[in-house]
Amino acid sequence: MKVLHLDSNHPLLINELKALGCTNHKDYSSSKSEIEAKISEYEGLIIRSRFTIDQQFLDAATNLKFIGRVGAGLENIDCHYAEKKGIYLISAPEGNRNAVGEHALGMLLSLFNKLNKGDREIRQGKWLREENRGLELDGKTVGIIGYGNMGKAFAKKLKGFDVKVICHDIKTNVGDANAKQVILEEIKEKADVLSLHTPQTEFTLNLVNSDFINDFKKPFWLINTARGKSVVTEDLVEALKSGKILGAGLDVLEYEKASFENMFKPSDTIEGDNHHSVENLPEAFQYLINSENVLLSPHVAGWSVESNIKLAQTIVNKVKNKFY
Repeated sequence: MKVLHLDSNHPLLINELKALGCTNHKDYSSSKSEIEAKISEYEGLIIRSRFTIDQQFLDAATNLKFIGRVGAGLENIDCHYAEKKGIYLISAPEGNRNAVGEHALGMLLSLFNKLNKGDREIRQGKWLREENRGLELDGKTVGIIGYGNMGKAFAKKLKGFDVKVICHDIKTNVGDANAKQVILEEIKEKADVLSLHTPQTEFTLNLVNSDFINDFKKPFWLINTARGKSVVTEDLVEALKSGKILGAGLDVLEYEKASFENMFKPSDTIEGDNHHSVENLPEAFQYLINSENVLLSPHVAGWSVESNIKLAQTIVNKVKNKFY
């Protein structure tokens, strides 16, 4: 098969597809329209999130047999239309679930122990011990929304703590020894910590808004390593100000571009390709970056050295199992 790669990935992916007999072509810079003009030449397509694979693109892909997305979700693909055209869709949540679980736990422990705040203060010559007294995770209830690969990985990481873990998912019977499946209302009643592990769908878009937050019985901590648009940032900020949300660990943000590759507009650039001004971003984001109880990372929860390899291998394995 002739396979087109639209994003750079671990070399293992191209090397092992080649070993299967695939011919690999790379194009990391052409526009969507340029790719669309030649996609009919290819049986396979490997992407991350460079652009949306819509009906027009799929109509042009007359010989396409599979699309492999080197990541967990397929929301940048019109899945229904692709499947209708007989295109096999591959994602790789197994490849980065461990990385996401570890990142979520790291964010939570950092927030509880004020590690970022203490580190920043010491670098400024401040030695504030009482102000940086931390919290222990033991005895808390952690609620997980979305109990697939990522949610299960996070619950597994919590096994070493004396915590109660409950989960909610639109699928039934997904609970296991690491988390008891409950209705959403029980999470809102009992959770001290809420961690999101959901894909972006019509049901999860703007899920965490003011009504959702105010339904919680207790003030809680929020961890989001899923999708930025699941949280309404302005409502999160209001909850942080009021104390309803005690702190937030956000690996993803509402303002991210669909490609996830950058959040900032080119016009905001002040130095180099990855150094930008935040002055033109919304006021709510300005609040987040100045909050001591908010921890931010650039959509890298599933972006470890190891997951880079595992994601590539997962795609190869699924192509092999389906076609070879």
